[in-house]
Amino acid sequence: MTVIEIEGLRKSYGSKTPVEDVSLSVEKGEIFGIAGPNGAGKTTVVECASGLRDRDGGTLRVLGLDPRTDRRKLLQRIGAQLQEAALPDSIKVGEALAMYASLYDKPADWRAVMEEWGLSDKRRARFASLSGGWKQRLFIALALVGDPELVFLDELTTGLDPSARRTTWGLIRKLRERGVTVVMVTHFMDEAEALCDRMAIIGQGRVLALGTPRELTEQGRSDSLDEAYFALTEGAVA
Repeated sequence: MTVIEIEGLRKSYGSKTPVEDVSLSVEKGEIFGIAGPNGAGKTTVVECASGLRDRDGGTLRVLGLDPRTDRRKLLQRIGAQLQEAALPDSIKVGEALAMYASLYDKPADWRAVMEEWGLSDKRRARFASLSGGWKQRLFIALALVGDPELVFLDELTTGLDPSARRTTWGLIRKLRERGVTVVMVTHFMDEAEALCDRMAIIGQGRVLALGTPRELTEQGRSDSLDEAYFALTEGAVA
């Protein structure tokens, strides 16, 4: 089953067009990665697909809905952790989960989500007191408190130490085991290789390559996905 279908997506900001012509699809139950240089349009694609920005051109269907005309319905069925995610310093973990749950018509039990993601001991901890790893764990829980079918994660592990990154990888795999479809933006090819069933490499507002990590390695005529990434994005505008 196709969860996301994008054809000829275009988005401009004044004279700049970070997304010129993006076409891709995401299947139910997979972890789908999006990678590319800075300014390639990765976050814009995710924001358009999640209903946070309106596209200028192309067609876009997410869970059978058009984010432009069915935004309210779509937001009730998806979760998102975006690149600039933040919370007030003074808010407590339990308060944040309860507040987010109140935004959904049929949320998951936020207390159960808190327990499942190992946050019960942090229930009364304020956001400012959390380490980077615990903040990321909270952001995943917040993305799941609406009991979504599809989750968008944008550069979730940036700034984390190696141990926290590995722990976060385990949490993302756990989402797939629950049947949740995951779309993740990442700069790290080791992360993409470890987690993604398929991925798209975007540059100059277009899809430069699409396939499994192994297929992309072959397309880049390289011995590793990291080397293939550089080969496939050579000349792309940063």
